[in-house]
Amino acid sequence: MTFEPLISDFYNYESLLSEQEKEAIMALRNYLDSEVRPIVGGYWNRAEFPTEIVRPLAELGQFSYAWDETRPFENSAVFRGFLAFELARVDASVATFVGVQNGLSCGSISVCGSPEQRAEWLPRLASGEIIGSFGLTEPQSGSDSAQGLRTTARRDGDNWVLNGAKRWIGNATFADITVIWAKDVADNQVKGFIVPTSTPGYTASKIEGKVSLRAVQNADITLEDVVVPESLRLANANSFKDTASVLRLTRAEVAWAAVGVAAGAYEAAVAYSKERMQFGKPIGAHQLVQDMLAKSLGNITASLGMVVRVSEMLDRGEQRDEHSALAKAFTTARMRETVAWCRELFGGNGIVIDYDIARFFADAEALYSYEGTREMNTLIVGRSITGQAAFV
Repeated sequence: MTFEPLISDFYNYESLLSEQEKEAIMALRNYLDSEVRPIVGGYWNRAEFPTEIVRPLAELGQFSYAWDETRPFENSAVFRGFLAFELARVDASVATFVGVQNGLSCGSISVCGSPEQRAEWLPRLASGEIIGSFGLTEPQSGSDSAQGLRTTARRDGDNWVLNGAKRWIGNATFADITVIWAKDVADNQVKGFIVPTSTPGYTASKIEGKVSLRAVQNADITLEDVVVPESLRLANANSFKDTASVLRLTRAEVAWAAVGVAAGAYEAAVAYSKERMQFGKPIGAHQLVQDMLAKSLGNITASLGMVVRVSEMLDRGEQRDEHSALAKAFTTARMRETVAWCRELFGGNGIVIDYDIARFFADAEALYSYEGTREMNTLIVGRSITGQAAFV
């Protein structure tokens, strides 16, 4: 299989990958280009998710690369970042689905679960046999989840009783399990629970009317006296610090996905600039268009350099919260700027779903906000710079 470099990877960062990693990237790229790209716009427009792609993605290893029990070969954080990049440069909704399934659902169980919980749930999630979701954000609690979590967990013998509500929970309308984060009423500490979605008292309602990530099935979840056995409490989730350890691993991959969205928009803009004729020549032959494309490529190249380095630090055990926070804040801001330039290049055609650029432009808004807003991430970085917390 020939490894073809992308026009959006101007400095060829993919050359850092091993040959085996390149082969896996090309297998994913070929599948996305041949099977996902042709259909995803229609699903996005209908606000539906293409569930037929779940098993093929599982067979390509997309839900198992990160975890010891299931990964097919030793792989780097840079490689896992390029997987998120590759998914997002085709469709951010598909990248978000994989991020929830692999990063947040598998990640919570891998980082916070017992050996028995890992052995029971990770292979089933990795194979696509079951779908997972991650329930942290609430109707009245987003950026302040560490302190403002309102969902409660009360111990009752060998069981726990959960009450509360969650919002913006990806995959939740068709998930088989949801990792629910709730405050223990006894010690006021945040704990995690693997909750089968068939449990009485658990309901998930699709959030309608979204203008971003329309194919992602976000839901409002209500928990009314949901009884969960002690065996489904994540054994090593005893405070919000443990929740944050999961988010620390996934935040960098959101940064990678943001670069992927910018790259997808740029690649669409370059192709359009060569075929759209104005004033007797392709618009790509005009100075102002070349200026926008060069600025876009500069943003993408700088952002790739940042996320590659953050992932290298993760591989070496050197990455801290402020490193992934800076990457998420910077790359999503540059993504937002880039997709705006690229959409501008399309003129009126840039606001219809017939052209991929409209989808990239709209989806960028969600990535800009989720897994920590730009403001919250800059405060994490600011605390590192000054030694002073300024969150409230």
